Amino acid sequence: MFKILLVCALVAMVAANENIAVIEQVSDVQADGFSNKLVLDNGSASSASGDVHGNIEGVFEWISPEGEHVRVSYKADENGYQPQSDLLPTPPPVPEAILKALAYIQAHPSKE
Repeated sequence: MFKILLVCALVAMVAANENIAVIEQVSDVQADGFSNKLVLDNGSASSASGDVHGNIEGVFEWISPEGEHVRVSYKADENGYQPQSDLLPTPPPVPEAILKALAYIQAHPSKE
């Protein structure tokens, strides 16, 4: 299912702007997994590989309208979709008072 979605998304991306040329396109599907790679002349690229168990690792990148290079690497396995990028939002740090409270609770467990 994911393979079909990925291929359709890549084809749609290429079809959306006919002035973009494909520099490299590789697709290898075998009984024990797959790998694919797409590189366009506008700086967009995508590559992924997966195994028979549904574990997938990949990366996609493009140049944003602001001219910033965006790169997202990901892993999809039994733990779900796990993207990594410098541009993804991150949670704020835990306040010092909360860290002290957690340390106190850990040092003084309930007697029950």
